[in-house]
Amino acid sequence: MTAKTIAVANQKGGVGKTTTTVNLATALAAVYKKVLVVDFDPQGNASTGLGIPSARRTHGVYELLFDDLSIADVALPTQVPGLHIVPATMDLSGAEIELVSAGEREFRLKTAFRRAANEYDYILIDCPPSLGLLTLNALVAAHSVLVPLQCEFYALEGLSHLSRTIERVRRALNPALRLEGIVLTMYDKRNALSSGVAADVRAHFPGQVYDVMIPRNVRVSEAPSHGKPVMIYDYKCPGAAAYIQLAKEFLAQQQEPPTAHAA
Repeated sequence: MTAKTIAVANQKGGVGKTTTTVNLATALAAVYKKVLVVDFDPQGNASTGLGIPSARRTHGVYELLFDDLSIADVALPTQVPGLHIVPATMDLSGAEIELVSAGEREFRLKTAFRRAANEYDYILIDCPPSLGLLTLNALVAAHSVLVPLQCEFYALEGLSHLSRTIERVRRALNPALRLEGIVLTMYDKRNALSSGVAADVRAHFPGQVYDVMIPRNVRVSEAPSHGKPVMIYDYKCPGAAAYIQLAKEFLAQQQEPPTAHAA
């Protein structure tokens, strides 16, 4: 069975994209799914958030794109059983420029995935906060797009831009690409603006927004500085509970209900 590949994307930074990638991947691994995170952001935050120090990032996404290495060559195990990561190395910061003149430039990641053995149930690609060639590679390689969306005033405007990009990619490069769903992040129930944005997004994208909303939570913000997903850092906090619920909703959409959580 080919791994389901999901691009976690939003052209805005600071919306909880990497946090969602890391913690959804952890929750899926906790119910015994084999999961690969691809850290496609040159900032390398997903690698940091999963506890991969810079010294261990000798090979990663750049080598996958340009050096003909396989996923097996570059994937590293994490502290979460069943969860591996292809880290971002320093060279990835120049990849956007190098891709401009590269042959088959939009298909480099898809080709790398095609070469890989079917060792994973899910592949989550943490995209950079832009709509450049790296994100385009992720959208071409993916089956679907998961969009973390911060509950703020400009949320719908940014989402409309991303929706148009997804549609262009579908028409020109990846006809099977679809919207996996929208995850509302940094929700503050005390704030009327958060509630209003959530209602507007649900009205504009009926049936495509997850029921669970990820709350503003200091423990979620602290976890990456300790190199841990929040479910390991503090599994009792509201943020961890929300990501567990997100994983349940996600798996229900796959017609694959979770069994039991790993200890």
